[in-house]
Amino acid sequence: MILTRIISAPRPNTFALLLRRMVPEARKQVESIHFDAIGLIQTDLPSLFYYTDIAQKAGDVTAVEIIGNCPQHLNTIALLGSNEAVNAAITAIHAIEKQKKI
Repeated sequence: MILTRIISAPRPNTFALLLRRMVPEARKQVESIHFDAIGLIQTDLPSLFYYTDIAQKAGDVTAVEIIGNCPQHLNTIALLGSNEAVNAAITAIHAIEKQKKI
């Protein structure tokens, strides 16, 4: 199971919610970058690492782990970047998923 969402032009409060769920090192990393969109991916941990790699190769996105989920079963990664980069990253992930079902 994979769940993806894209938030275009996130409001400051939305980003603040995400910041509270990041480890301090990730917070420092993302506070200094400019981004127009947030892509969210939720799935099992091995797939999450795989999809994160695909996303970063498909678009110029910064990936950060969102903590607070059930780490044994599901986890979430936020992809931060331009609208085009986040959309390209999520599209690449969906393309891989579609190939697996053929």
